[in-house]
Amino acid sequence: MGVVDPRPAHRQPLLVLLVASTGALGALSRAGLGELWPPVAGWPMATLAANLTGALALGLVLEACSRFGPTHRVAVRVRLAVGTGFLGGYTTFSALALETERLLASGAIGQAVGYVLGTMLGGVMLAWLGIRLGRMLPLRAPGDVSEGPR
Repeated sequence: MGVVDPRPAHRQPLLVLLVASTGALGALSRAGLGELWPPVAGWPMATLAANLTGALALGLVLEACSRFGPTHRVAVRVRLAVGTGFLGGYTTFSALALETERLLASGAIGQAVGYVLGTMLGGVMLAWLGIRLGRMLPLRAPGDVSEGPR
């Protein structure tokens, strides 16, 4: 087994490259979603879908990784690659802000408010659901001999 690098993750070039490359894949995925799913009746559906599915996935991934502890080598890499990298690139607050401003500027105040509230409340609810689903996964932390999902 190799020596554990004592440097924080943001000072380890390979982990930085991992986050950057998976973040680029996430951003490309969101851009592709935007090409496939144009706005519907003024609603920016692709951004809404990316932010909501990203919240669900992040809750699930972080809950699953938490079972292995904050320093477990594989869990740290999964958390960085999927959570920080891919989902960080896939979800977007900046597009939410820009699209909300565009809705407000066009006079669609009700749509803008609905879009922001739907994204925020939906995101919190889906992150919670992701956490619940993550708890159901049959994963075991090292040394865990308990029966059934936690």
